[in-house]
Amino acid sequence: MPLPPAPSRPSPASEFSLWRIAVPAFGPSLLFGLGEGAILPIVPLTARDLGASVPMAALVVALISLGSLLNNIPASLITMRWGERWAIVAAGLWSGLGMALCIGTTHLGLFGAGCFMVGMSQAVYNLARQSYMTEAVPIAYRARALSTLGGVMRIGMFAGPFLAAAAVHAFGLPAAYVVGIAAVTGAAAIGARIPDLEPPPPLPGQPAPTSATLRSTLRDHRRVFLTLGLGVLLVSAVRASRQAVIPLWAEHLALAPAVASLVYGLAGGVDMLVFYPAGKVMDHKGRRWVAVPSMVIMGVAMLLMPLSSGFVTLLLASLAIGFGNGIGSGMIMTLGADHSPRHGRAHFLGVWRLLSDIGASCGPALLSFLAASLSLAAGIATTGLIALVAAATLGYWIPRRPEAAAPVHPEAPGPAADRAGPPGKRR
Repeated sequence: MPLPPAPSRPSPASEFSLWRIAVPAFGPSLLFGLGEGAILPIVPLTARDLGASVPMAALVVALISLGSLLNNIPASLITMRWGERWAIVAAGLWSGLGMALCIGTTHLGLFGAGCFMVGMSQAVYNLARQSYMTEAVPIAYRARALSTLGGVMRIGMFAGPFLAAAAVHAFGLPAAYVVGIAAVTGAAAIGARIPDLEPPPPLPGQPAPTSATLRSTLRDHRRVFLTLGLGVLLVSAVRASRQAVIPLWAEHLALAPAVASLVYGLAGGVDMLVFYPAGKVMDHKGRRWVAVPSMVIMGVAMLLMPLSSGFVTLLLASLAIGFGNGIGSGMIMTLGADHSPRHGRAHFLGVWRLLSDIGASCGPALLSFLAASLSLAAGIATTGLIALVAAATLGYWIPRRPEAAAPVHPEAPGPAADRAGPPGKRR
């Protein structure tokens, strides 16, 4: 049965439906998230089986994030050269090859190389899917589309470990990688059937724009990168740290591992339930109506978490963190899409994702440093303060006017948000 075609360029908002493009737009994200979720809990166990020490196993796991961090800029070059569709296909196949290498080697170095390949594919896939949805979806539906994109990926990563657990129980550790390979190659197969986007036409009466380069993108958009980009970096630092905060504080309270897992799972469940309503609010009221509350809720919850003394109070703080993170699903992608130029969009989004990944790498490192030098409570509280700084930064630099309501000429070089400055400083 053929898939419903995705639009080659944004259709009028009155004719657009997210359901019409659900399979080609969100199917690859669900499968890609499922594939990554299937192998992530298994990677450190496999590394240990190959003779790695505990610190070395942790380093091997970090290679996945490092692969994504170092390949955001190359990912933009790949997407600019080959287009979003083939970048999505290549990412799925490259991830599958990396997982196959993880299965087929008994050498720890080659196993680490396979993990690095999985991280590389993350960078290419995430950039390509964001660029594609930004171009294919009308601005009136943009936040809902990108929030759903992020939410579907989270659902896949949530379900992946359960499928992998069943496979490992039946066939052993390598079966988790087989599940991952099947999922990411399935994502590539669906991605191959997405029609290519047409290049944006020049403004009426003006010559075609010159080809954008990475240098010109950095020069032309340095103000956005140095202002709103800083907020994105802080948001990513807080989000990445939250994954360690809950289990670490549960262990500090001497809760049983099963109880800690239950708290973490319930917080993750709340996280996955609220992405679409949050996207709808962003489309109708404006991005700051979700971006600022998301960081305020997470910040306050983290400041209160060191005051928790048992299961109930920890659960309440964790649920608040999950809710705050959930309503921010797709927020970074939406802000990047709002400010990206139509010509050279992949270069802009590559830098945008690089800022996000830098924050995601630095957040847990800062938490670890503060926990070792001061205390775990100080590290968690500092992360909460960073969230409040992020809220203030986003609140100042995100335009007040809802982007979806702003008049945008169909041939304009970028969305209205790209032409707006902070409150009181519109250009």
